[in-house]
Amino acid sequence: MSKVRVAAFSISLDGFGAGPNQSIQQPLGVRGEELHKWVFPTRRFQRMMGKADGTLGIDNDFAERSFENIGAWILGRNMFGPVRGPWPDEEWKGWWGEELHYQVAIITKTTIFVSEY
Repeated sequence: MSKVRVAAFSISLDGFGAGPNQSIQQPLGVRGEELHKWVFPTRRFQRMMGKADGTLGIDNDFAERSFENIGAWILGRNMFGPVRGPWPDEEWKGWWGEELHYQVAIITKTTIFVSEY
């Protein structure tokens, strides 16, 4: 039987994983990036973004472990894009555009993307 595991997910003490008013300019909502700022400098995140370096230490160790044995990322509508209401067209390919940084398959409502690692 398959299992779903939640990993590498930042959440505020009051239970939020993003800020309000998500938009193209603010994919994580107002002040949403503050929840995740711990991971941005890590080597794991920097390498996902195609850069050669990043910080080591407990944050990087946690990020590395959270990616172990991941077969796919399942993205909810808000993590996939800013569209509310009926989906207008199939042009939107996700916040990442043409570059997939997840390094595993990405499953959304209508599409499966595959990223090489």
